[in-house]
Amino acid sequence: MESRPLRYFLAVAEELNFARAAERLGISPPPLSRAIRRLEAELDVSLFERTTHSVTLTPAGTVLLAEARIALDALRAAGRRAQRAAAADPKLVLAVKADGDAGLLEPILARFAGEPAALPVTVRLCGWREQPRLLLLGEADAALVHEPFDRTGLDTETLTTEPRVAALATTHPLATRDQLSLADLGLRPGDLDRYLDDSCGESRDLAQLLMHVALGGVVPLLPASVAARYPRPGVVYRPVPDAPPAVLAVAWPQQSRSTATAALVRAAASVAEEVRDHAP
Repeated sequence: MESRPLRYFLAVAEELNFARAAERLGISPPPLSRAIRRLEAELDVSLFERTTHSVTLTPAGTVLLAEARIALDALRAAGRRAQRAAAADPKLVLAVKADGDAGLLEPILARFAGEPAALPVTVRLCGWREQPRLLLLGEADAALVHEPFDRTGLDTETLTTEPRVAALATTHPLATRDQLSLADLGLRPGDLDRYLDDSCGESRDLAQLLMHVALGGVVPLLPASVAARYPRPGVVYRPVPDAPPAVLAVAWPQQSRSTATAALVRAAASVAEEVRDHAP
């Protein structure tokens, strides 16, 4: 299957209107309709239910919509990676949320620099959970990312597992406690993903997040290493023993054949193992 029929299908599936899809693609509706018919004949399935007033996806079309997005993203990503590999000064792009590396970034880069396959590294600082998208779009070669995240199209290796702490304003009523429970925060274990998104998602970096904490705006659950690495006036950290742990992983595209990326993953795993071995 070629990419053009998939692009045509994607436009119709997203617009659910042949005229709008044709305008978006810069073609007229008749050739678009013929292209969709050829695709349906090639696959031997109906992708759309068509009436004079509406266009809807069939079950087969719904499945193809999800797969087509992945396939087209992979093609675009392959092109971007090829362009970067062909550059006069190729680099490896590592995506990291600002302050989201558990203190491992510098030792990983130092270890990687000693690898025979090493390339100069560009660290791309990004926001909350942006890393998987950058990997799939070919804008990054590897990433340090905290779970949970969408692993579709990615390979991963766990680096660290840490208990969580709650960050509170010193004026918060719970700040007088030695430790907290999820119930103290009005949470159950299954609420954690949503809670992390709500409390951390709008902050670009840890400094911004801790400012919100000090002002009494949020009470995020953070990896325990943050408490030692980022003391801040107006903020206290309290253990939350029953919270699911914070898990940091290194992730990279499944289709990657880059020896530099493989070397970076080895360096990250090696550094993380040393940190675990020396943990108290």
